[in-house]
Amino acid sequence: MRRPELWAELMELTSEERIDLVEDLWDSIAPEQLPSLTPEQMQEIERRDAEHLRNPGRASKWDDIKARLLARFK
Repeated sequence: MRRPELWAELMELTSEERIDLVEDLWDSIAPEQLPSLTPEQMQEIERRDAEHLRNPGRASKWDDIKARLLARFK
């Protein structure tokens, strides 16, 4: 549902404003309205959880991950 007038107006927003809008839209969806995970996604979550339980020392802190990602895309 791409209404040309609305789309044109949205594209006039800065990147930061569009990101804020997307975040606001995402936050407006109640958890029970989110689509269910696929069986493959659940299997991957379970695999990762089991791996973490086997070796919790391999986990990285969010701040470290974020810093690596930001450095990669600068």
